Amino acid sequence: MKIDEQCINTIRMLSVDQIQKANSGHPGLPLGAAPAAYTVWKNMNHNPKDPKWINRDRFVLSAGHGSSLLYSLLHLFGYGLTISDLQNFRQLGSKTPGHPEFKHTTGVECTTGPLGQGISMSVGMAMAEKHLAAMYNKDIDIIDHYTYVLCGDGDLMEGISNEASSLAGTLELGKLIVLYDSNNITIEGSTDLAFREDVLKRYSALGWQTIVVEDGNNVEELLKALEQAKEDKIHPTMIEVKTKIGFGSPREGLSKAHGEPLGEDGVKETKKYFGLPEDEDFYVSEEVKNNFAEINKDLEFEYEKYKRIEKIYAEKYPEDYEKLIKSFKGEFDLSFLEDEDFYKFDKDMATRASSGKALNKVAENFEFLFGGSADLAPSNKSNMDNSTNFSAINPIGNNINFGIREHAMGAIVNGIMLHGGLKSYGATFLVFSDYMKPAIRLSALQQIAPIYILTHDSIGVGEDGPTHEPIEHLAMLRSIPNNIVYRPADACEAAVGWKVAMNSKSTPVCLILSRQNLPNLENSSLDAAKGGYVVKKEEAELKKIIIATGSEVSIAIEAAKDDKNTRVVSMPSIELFEAQTFEYKNSILPKEIKNRLVVEAATSFGWHKYATEEGKILSIDEFGASGPGNEIFNYFGITAENIKKTLEQM
Repeated sequence: MKIDEQCINTIRMLSVDQIQKANSGHPGLPLGAAPAAYTVWKNMNHNPKDPKWINRDRFVLSAGHGSSLLYSLLHLFGYGLTISDLQNFRQLGSKTPGHPEFKHTTGVECTTGPLGQGISMSVGMAMAEKHLAAMYNKDIDIIDHYTYVLCGDGDLMEGISNEASSLAGTLELGKLIVLYDSNNITIEGSTDLAFREDVLKRYSALGWQTIVVEDGNNVEELLKALEQAKEDKIHPTMIEVKTKIGFGSPREGLSKAHGEPLGEDGVKETKKYFGLPEDEDFYVSEEVKNNFAEINKDLEFEYEKYKRIEKIYAEKYPEDYEKLIKSFKGEFDLSFLEDEDFYKFDKDMATRASSGKALNKVAENFEFLFGGSADLAPSNKSNMDNSTNFSAINPIGNNINFGIREHAMGAIVNGIMLHGGLKSYGATFLVFSDYMKPAIRLSALQQIAPIYILTHDSIGVGEDGPTHEPIEHLAMLRSIPNNIVYRPADACEAAVGWKVAMNSKSTPVCLILSRQNLPNLENSSLDAAKGGYVVKKEEAELKKIIIATGSEVSIAIEAAKDDKNTRVVSMPSIELFEAQTFEYKNSILPKEIKNRLVVEAATSFGWHKYATEEGKILSIDEFGASGPGNEIFNYFGITAENIKKTLEQM
């Protein structure tokens, strides 16, 4: 048996043994796709001794249910996963969870499992590579690497992958190479039940180079396909690798191979088929160990060659090199955010507009910002005015035209952040955050800190009607753990939101911004960064508190202006407020004051904690309506008069 074949069979059976021991997992993909994965890992540039090497090739297992395959590779290539770790597959607290998790397991580039997200994040990684290459490469290429993806039928059925792949073709991301594990099987049976399209013709129409590997077990054919993919510097490449799910097992070609352990007898039969000891679990021969050691020597040779190039670059361009290294460590100079002028605005404006001004102040001082909007930049005020648009022919541009692709935009922004070296944002209307929720959830789960600019934040949208008026969206976003939702009341608070977002290291920030103009508040301040603060202080004994967010804060202040016993608290961010000390929170919302009125032009869900049993919530627990914005506010009772009346009844 050839050594490559021995290595591949070892990968297969290590994967199967993990699943069998856990009595849980997906053996079908590792058995069929191991040759493709092995061929990529053997030939891509990476170094287990320096897993965060800036110029490494990235590998994304988009079909994250096949995680045991990735863990087998990480073990054999020396990324620190032990046999004991493999034996603890899917166990509580292990380094080998059910789906790959970024920051949890060394060598995992992103958290995958929700199908379509991985391949879409990989588009962001490839965009980051192209943009950084334009920023730093001179006569020496210090940024020059590929992004590889292993995906399955499920990834390509999910609509998000088509959105992202369409943009990848448009942007000519020639260093993005996707290997499609084409086995014609899903959980319910043959893909013909629901998926009969010609995938390669679709990808050709999207602007991709397409290649077919007829025999997914043929390493020479796989290597030839990878070499052909690299020859095309313009088009991303889709390689259809024809495989058999559960190859070599009694369930070969069956849907049952997808997500069930093979059983003890099935495992033995499979090991026998591959010529491995039937009664020895987690078996790795000395020949296989030695071969992986030799592969790693070759990988280290390429790594050292790059390091010599890096040293020459560092000596020739020391400032650029220092900037590059610091950017990948997240060590950005944000001192400009301490300038008082950053928070000063001369006139009243919508918070989408003041956010846009703050964004451009950031962009003037921070060259690493790389983001854009889902075809709504003029409405979101999310364009960096002094930058050009990122494109196939202008990769130096900082503005990204995502097109009308919110699903993909969220994942791509995540991919850019995961790649490193940049700070990214995506913008759309708040109501369309529904399309982005899975990606925002993955931002939070992966502990990365992109910025989501979400405008047109309430019934103030007006004439566009209930389809465009977010009601439940704030509650949805606030329900995501490790996610900061920030809804400013005026221009100063909007600028503070940008300070919060730029300083966040491991938490995404959603900036929730108004379409309609809002007055600049007399007492708004940088205390907004604490999530909640007193914006109108009582003049006599404190008896009542109004808690409001966004556009409703100024209405609340108007309602309480003649009430000497009522305090108004602006609470742009529940999450930031909850992060403060008990003493601070109690100073803003004294626990003995039970008469509290919460005002927000959205669902009441989530506010009862702050209202208390004695308090009230003025909200909208139904869908909106179509008409002029001020009339809609009147219709739903979000007015100073109604707030005042409600206070009097308390």
